[in-house]
Amino acid sequence: MRRIRRIRLSIDLSVFVFCIALLLAAIPGVSDARSGHRYDDHREHGYHGHPMNNRDKIVIAHRGASGYLPEHTLPAYAMAYALGADYIEPDLVMTADKRLICLHDIHLESTTDVEDKFPERAREDGRWYAADFTLAEIATLDATERTNPDGTRVFPGRFQADATGFRIPTFRAVVEMVQSLNRESDRDVGIYPETKDPAFHDAEDLPLEQTLLDTLAEYGYAGRDAKVFVQSFDADNLKEMRFAMGSDLPMVQLIGGSGKVFDDMVTPDGLDDIATYADGIGPDKNRIADTRGALVDDAHRRGLLVHPYTFRADQLPDGTRRLEDELRLYYHRYDVDGLFTDFTDIAVDVIKPDYKARLYP
Repeated sequence: MRRIRRIRLSIDLSVFVFCIALLLAAIPGVSDARSGHRYDDHREHGYHGHPMNNRDKIVIAHRGASGYLPEHTLPAYAMAYALGADYIEPDLVMTADKRLICLHDIHLESTTDVEDKFPERAREDGRWYAADFTLAEIATLDATERTNPDGTRVFPGRFQADATGFRIPTFRAVVEMVQSLNRESDRDVGIYPETKDPAFHDAEDLPLEQTLLDTLAEYGYAGRDAKVFVQSFDADNLKEMRFAMGSDLPMVQLIGGSGKVFDDMVTPDGLDDIATYADGIGPDKNRIADTRGALVDDAHRRGLLVHPYTFRADQLPDGTRRLEDELRLYYHRYDVDGLFTDFTDIAVDVIKPDYKARLYP
């Protein structure tokens, strides 16, 4: 794995990294798709006849270029864009003042310094919830590499855990950055937002789903060909957006690696049900390996795309020497349509070996 030089960052260097990523982002030709056309002519169709078409393989930047920079930060998203991602994945939670921010958890302490800046704001369970903070308060936090409850690093070889100057972005900021870079570089990179813990947000009276759909509509994401996938582990959440809220945006049902609810989803009846409201599935990659690819075939027969998660160079399966080997297994032998990875550049190299980054023009 590539290692980033361990230095303590100031806000100035964070901005520098971001600017370098933006500079590199002027990379024409990475995505063969152009505005409004993600697929063309595949024989099978998903929800409401959405074509799977030529099934070009895609790279989904999991939490941005999170293998190299702190997850869910603008520099990480910009770096993923520059490295050739087809889709940028922001996880979404909501603040107390009902603003969408990009964060993997409904809690703050695993990836920010909230415990230092707001030591008295934890709930009775000892957790700091994003829903208890305004956007202005969130903006004061430093985003860091992910840590365990005891303070140790989840991924020890990655970016310096206590680096400063990284912030939690709003969803709007990410959309505007991607759209601006698309205009400048003649690319058509999409976004792949996930609704995090919808039941929690409902209990907090925070309108996660409607705000997401309204924001997407405001920025021009509409219809079956919109360059977006809305994803969730919660089937009721997707069904609510599809049927009760009337959204026709492409959607993906995420499927966890264990649990009866998710076990039922990968049965023939479960996949039939998913095909009534979603365009694809995003299963734990082990569910595909455990069936030697049969789950992919079953999904494709129902017109469903397959985007498994998560592929990491520093978290390889037993017996696998390099991430490239694992990626080739899934892209080529199992024939998945795309996948989530922390290491965008490695996946791009596997499916687009002729791709070369260059500066505009």
